[in-house]
Amino acid sequence: MPRFPHHPFRASILLVGLAAIVASLGAGLTQAATKPGAANSASAQYQRDRAQCARLRDHDERANCLSEASTAFARKQSTRTDDDPGRYERNALQRCDRLAEPDSSDCRARIKGQGTRSGSVSGGGIYRELVTVDVAPEATPSK
Repeated sequence: MPRFPHHPFRASILLVGLAAIVASLGAGLTQAATKPGAANSASAQYQRDRAQCARLRDHDERANCLSEASTAFARKQSTRTDDDPGRYERNALQRCDRLAEPDSSDCRARIKGQGTRSGSVSGGGIYRELVTVDVAPEATPSK
């Protein structure tokens, strides 16, 4: 078999060509769907992108292309926002209902903001503390 010497110029042209293909594919992947039925057009675009990726011979290039295609498809999916801001508090109060009294009423008071609060969700949790002082009735002296 004849061996061809490595030509840096030829490698540069190949890299520039590959960069142009990736750039044009990336531009096609990131276009936002603006027509009705965007989910269908996004799905169709994703299938076209996957088919184009399947034509790539290099395994790493094909894997990168497929990853970009799935990322672009995920970006086009609609994200649903919470339309019920009171749901969090209701869920927290329902967890308090499972406790026996007086713990249940103390739990409700903490959820509604009484006591102190420290920590964060990103820090690993929110710590709520409510100190309740019970005063015992005075004992009557026995004779």
